[in-house]
Amino acid sequence: MAVDVFPWKKSKPSKTQPRFVAGTRKHKCGQAHTNLSTRTNQGSFPNMAFSPCLRSPVIYLLVHFLLIVFTLCPVHSSQFGNHSVANQTFRPKEELRKLNAIRNRLQQINKPPVKTIQGPDGDIIDCVLSHKQPAFDHPLQKGHKPLDPPERPRGHNQMDDLSENFQLWSLSGESCPEGTVPIRRTREEDILRASSVRRFGRKKILNRVRRDTSGNGHEHAIGYVTGDEYYGAKASINVWAPLVENPSEFSLSQMWVISGSFGDDLNTIEAGWQVSPGLYGDRYPRFFTYWTTDAYQATGCYNLLCSGFVQTNSKIAIGAAISPTSSYSGGQFDISLLIWKDPKHGNWWLEFGAGILVGYWPSFLFTHLGDHASMIHFGGEIVNSASSGSHTSTQMGSGHFAEEGFGKASYFRNMQVVDWDNNLIPLSNLKVLADHPNCYDIQGGVNNAWGNYFYYGGPGRNVKCP
Repeated sequence: MAVDVFPWKKSKPSKTQPRFVAGTRKHKCGQAHTNLSTRTNQGSFPNMAFSPCLRSPVIYLLVHFLLIVFTLCPVHSSQFGNHSVANQTFRPKEELRKLNAIRNRLQQINKPPVKTIQGPDGDIIDCVLSHKQPAFDHPLQKGHKPLDPPERPRGHNQMDDLSENFQLWSLSGESCPEGTVPIRRTREEDILRASSVRRFGRKKILNRVRRDTSGNGHEHAIGYVTGDEYYGAKASINVWAPLVENPSEFSLSQMWVISGSFGDDLNTIEAGWQVSPGLYGDRYPRFFTYWTTDAYQATGCYNLLCSGFVQTNSKIAIGAAISPTSSYSGGQFDISLLIWKDPKHGNWWLEFGAGILVGYWPSFLFTHLGDHASMIHFGGEIVNSASSGSHTSTQMGSGHFAEEGFGKASYFRNMQVVDWDNNLIPLSNLKVLADHPNCYDIQGGVNNAWGNYFYYGGPGRNVKCP
């Protein structure tokens, strides 16, 4: 069954404005005072500067009265930085400590740019010297530079020739100069949306749950292979913009390269697209990567939000919005991703399309994946917070069930794995699994045009998924 991929149309994205944090100032009495002014999406607290130099008894009493009010009275605002703070007490010292922690984290992540590009979607892209990117903050990477391209797997299909210009920021016509890498700038409000500064950029801990069961509200519809030694995987992933019900949830479609148990020593390498309002502050589908060596506990992160993944590409920004996307009964768009282990140095490389290297995960990051993977997963994942007391209406894939087929349901196609001799080979024992098939399901198949493929996804809450 030969299947055509239809043309696509661009949609005009909305613009947002960058936000900032105010610094410190000096009081007229000569004493430095803290100016706590945290801009958020909802507004800002007024600047507060208190001084013992007040001369007027009336003002002196008023200031002390306000201090008592701020200390004892709860804040009635319903949101602060997209987080509920109802029935909480405003504590200036704690807020200042948090603000300082955020500023320190931003300094670690955001490196001095050679050039800055404003994307049409509101993203700010910094062009950073390649050897100054966050990966080289790692003690084992200090003073190093990105490695040269490795030997590619044999049998690489060169038909999937996709352009590097698949992201909204690149539609501005601007690009980063050679010798730099484009990095999406992290802002204060991005970190404020996280559960804590320490957990920013990390997935929720899965509490020893197996991938074939749901835990902490994570639900999957996946195709997987196991029982062999795997040195990489490849697939073309259909891109959509699924509805995500609330900021604490996400919807993603990705490949997992896995080794270790599903306990504390789980190693994973992940890449695909995701809609995550909590991480990015919007509902665009975005190209992303992830890694962990301890089941998402203390190691690893999304994209370049810690010292891990080494980017080598000067035209693709990891974490940036994807354009175009697929439409129901309309144009279909997919991205082709390949992850494989370099036979010479042992690093895990990521390639987009045909021959477009994005970068690599150094082998020293991993324990079990220092050798090979024991399992490969392809498919979708959502978070069901059940915040309204019922199943979330967050969509997976296109938001439609697998049975609707091409142009309506989301798909993975041309799935392959890399063997011990660096050959790309078809899957021989693909299995499919859906945690909650009444909410999100999956159907697999094989044909000459798409090789191993499956349709998957669903709407979440419906009559059969209350």
